[in-house]
Amino acid sequence: MKWKTSLLVLAVMAVALAILFKIATRVPQPPVHQVFIQGEVLTMDSNNQIAQAVSVRGERIEAVGSNADIMQLVTDETVITDLRGRTLMPGFIDAHGHFPGSALTRIHADLNSPPIGKLNTMAEVMAALSAQADKTPDGDWVVGMGYDDTLLAENRHPTRAELDQVSSEHPVVAVHVSGHMVVVNSAALAVVGIDASTADPEGGVIGRRSNSQEPNGLLQENAQWEVAKYAYELGAMDSIRLIKMASTEYAAIGVTTAQSGGVDEGLIKGVSVFIKLGVIPIRVVLFPAETELGESLLTGDFQGEDYASDRLTIGPVKLIADGSIQGYTGYLTEPYYMPYHGEASYLGYPSISRVLLFEKVKALHQAGHQMAIHANGDASIDDALDAFAAAQKLHPVEDPRLILIHAQMAREDQIVRMKELGVTPSFFSAHTWYWGDRHRDIFMGPERAENMSPAGWAQDNGLRYSTHLDTPVTPMQPLQSVWSTAFRITHGGQLLGPQQRVSVMQALRSVTIDAAWQVFEEDNRGSLEPGKYADMIILSGSPLKDPMAMRELKIKTTLVGGATIYQSR
Repeated sequence: MKWKTSLLVLAVMAVALAILFKIATRVPQPPVHQVFIQGEVLTMDSNNQIAQAVSVRGERIEAVGSNADIMQLVTDETVITDLRGRTLMPGFIDAHGHFPGSALTRIHADLNSPPIGKLNTMAEVMAALSAQADKTPDGDWVVGMGYDDTLLAENRHPTRAELDQVSSEHPVVAVHVSGHMVVVNSAALAVVGIDASTADPEGGVIGRRSNSQEPNGLLQENAQWEVAKYAYELGAMDSIRLIKMASTEYAAIGVTTAQSGGVDEGLIKGVSVFIKLGVIPIRVVLFPAETELGESLLTGDFQGEDYASDRLTIGPVKLIADGSIQGYTGYLTEPYYMPYHGEASYLGYPSISRVLLFEKVKALHQAGHQMAIHANGDASIDDALDAFAAAQKLHPVEDPRLILIHAQMAREDQIVRMKELGVTPSFFSAHTWYWGDRHRDIFMGPERAENMSPAGWAQDNGLRYSTHLDTPVTPMQPLQSVWSTAFRITHGGQLLGPQQRVSVMQALRSVTIDAAWQVFEEDNRGSLEPGKYADMIILSGSPLKDPMAMRELKIKTTLVGGATIYQSR
């Protein structure tokens, strides 16, 4: 998934500026001095020290230690918080997602099936889209988010004909849960100019009706982006609603640094403004899309530092090398377990040719840009590693931290090679919960599914990694990511790949300090150490004392820079 076109149009800025005064007066400020005592303080420092108390001076951590040590710093102006044994730890860092996309299902129709949503049949999907059409102004796009063909009773995608029945007047689009494909009606195809004479774009597929070149409505990978431009474009007020809802959600779930991967300059400008206005109270890391900003980054026409601040980081440039395993568009070296459309030798396909990937990686690396490459299948991972090895040979960088996003089907030899090249994976470990049963039974088969998102191999080889949720592909629930990384239990209740499990503490690091390290922000966040931002959360209990139940823990308080931005009632 990537943000395409102006999700936050310039009109949003004008509306936002009109409410500047009200918003500005509500920006929370930290006390001059505050201490947190009588707790289980998970520092996430290099020794995984567990302390009792923390002192915060303004927006920075002053000291970490025992209750007695910290109480010696207390004066009449100190605000004291008694943790009463609860856990204080660094706020969660979203290593890869699509902020503010988590709120899209509150603006568009929610088409998700359990365990994310409630829809189980095609009839329910069509009913949700029809209800959305009924409240959509004439001619506007009707959008539904998150259908999963493998979880619907019919085990298939919607069709163009079915979406035509939802509306012949509105363009209608149903977005697959992976974000890597859509299904549209005839009106939508007409808007983007796709018909029987339209050739498949490189790195994309236009679905066709049986024995015909007529589109059936399914648009995969690079064939979908013109539709996505319309589907994700929001008006000014909906854009403000989206930002505010997502910001509130992230704060309530303990995320102190959000991330959005594959963004254009419009979204970068919008997020920058909303951070300055205080609408977004958390920190944000944005990955510029190579397709949108690659040339401008190489020429210097786009300067990330123009937008950067202590709350906004312009991170690595994102490239997309392949698609989604559950969408049959991930690029593999061995065929899918259950053949796609009966094609036993089907391997998926790259979103970008190997030759072009080499060229783009070389140019960006030479220009000094960190990169994040989306690569799910092992063939795509091979291409990414080969391209980066060639770039490093020509222009060596001591600590490049190339991020492989998802790295879902990485082989053990690829993990070893990542370590050698200075590459770091960000695993979508929650796949074991949401799609693990189907990866085992449908997509990858038992052997490969056992080693998906191989954190155990990374741990064994001393390879530093993060984990993420790819929100809105799955809900922003960081403790689900931690739980899945540690336990690897599927939604069907089966253990998937015990050899790839890691300790709970290590899993917690993957959403805190190691996620900060991947984007070169480890010196100011990700652990509770003197001098770092006081980006912290208080949990209702300890993820270490009853790890299996960690997903039931609640966020009691979220602080960014020492200021409380969320507190449960």
